[in-house]
Amino acid sequence: MQSDIKILEVEAFFTPLKFRTPLKFGAVVIEEITYSQVRVKVENHRGEVGEGFGGILLSDGWAWPSKVIEHNQRERTMKGVTEELCRLFASYKDFGHPVQILFNLEEEFKRINKEVYNRLNLKEEMPFLGVLLCASPIDAAIHDAFGNVNEISSYDGYGAEFMSDLSPWLGEEFKGKYIADYIRKEYLLRIPVFHLVGGLDKLRKSEIDKNDIPADGLPNSLEEWIERDGLTCLKIKLKGNDLNWDVNRVLEIVKVSHEMKTSKNRGELYFSADTNEQCENPEYLIEMLSKIKEKSPRAFKELLYFEQPTERDLDAHSLEMHKLSKIKPVLLDEGLVSLKNFERAKELGWSGIALKTCKGQSTDLIFIAKAGEEKIPYSMQDLTNPKLSLIQSIGLAARINTIKGVEANARQFIPFASEREERVHPKLFHLKDGEVSTKSLKGFGLGYQIKKIY
Repeated sequence: MQSDIKILEVEAFFTPLKFRTPLKFGAVVIEEITYSQVRVKVENHRGEVGEGFGGILLSDGWAWPSKVIEHNQRERTMKGVTEELCRLFASYKDFGHPVQILFNLEEEFKRINKEVYNRLNLKEEMPFLGVLLCASPIDAAIHDAFGNVNEISSYDGYGAEFMSDLSPWLGEEFKGKYIADYIRKEYLLRIPVFHLVGGLDKLRKSEIDKNDIPADGLPNSLEEWIERDGLTCLKIKLKGNDLNWDVNRVLEIVKVSHEMKTSKNRGELYFSADTNEQCENPEYLIEMLSKIKEKSPRAFKELLYFEQPTERDLDAHSLEMHKLSKIKPVLLDEGLVSLKNFERAKELGWSGIALKTCKGQSTDLIFIAKAGEEKIPYSMQDLTNPKLSLIQSIGLAARINTIKGVEANARQFIPFASEREERVHPKLFHLKDGEVSTKSLKGFGLGYQIKKIY
């Protein structure tokens, strides 16, 4: 196709970012992290040249929660893998669609990961989820460049006019079906945002120690965040190994939210919960839900779903989720790295999947098509995405059919990282009535309006 692209250049830039307050999820606490931003240059069959950009946080604590390698070494490894992946993509000289390019190269990701592992003499190899994370800003930049060079929104490039059908990746049953069949033709104008309530977060103003908070004018308790942003959707981080604490945490967060709802006359409230793999088995959540329902039927009703309650390796543990799924939907997150994992999760009774742009725009689009065809629910989750990564994530969420909204918590933990992007997209980075506006997502590519940003 004339719109197919060839990659000319790929380069990555790394920026250290410090969190304004620690973010605790599962057994991990993050206080600082590196942002990876990638620029690509491409050429289409017409000889036209364009650029594209992508970004992501190198969140080793999420993608590679190692017990034997410290954070600094894991981060150096992820930078090294990112740089090698840049060289891999730059060496690929065939023309193709971004999705085709990604999947043609994906098998090489494992070789690169192994080479970096051997070169650095590491005690353990980075999981494939970490490699996908490193590749994700490159993939995003290629999608952005594809739209820019062909002077279209990238989302308008997922139909028959611009790419093959889905059968090469999803089988003969998808012959004649395209990604465009499973996404929206336009961005939702407004989309609800899930606010993250971390394990260390203060819930009430009265809990705040004035000597131990950032004096930056931003909220420091859930009450203040609700008051400022009109929140209606909250994601609750739980311990997963302390039943009473988890039950009480959910009940207290729901209680605070409703107290603030009354004072602010907000709409319906929605909650999700995430134990980040800390539950030994699904029975833990079944018991937790029973206690929550007994103490607060309202809290039980308003819980929409749970994310990845148990360890991510589905084959190693093979825990049955059917009983839990009959009570509340349970979504695969860290365990979702391939179509094989997708199928295994269905066998084990998982209800649906959690999408993240850190697994790759191309990969997410394939998952979305499969989930859409099979009527499997999915959510759009976050990686504390700042800068361009937040614009990409909200843009994708606004083009698909999530269970409810999108998670976006960079405004809580690294709010000052995105000053340039905020000037162009103020209503993407700031909530009103618990939602963001997508009106600034316009132009070609992924809608960054990059020339106004930089």
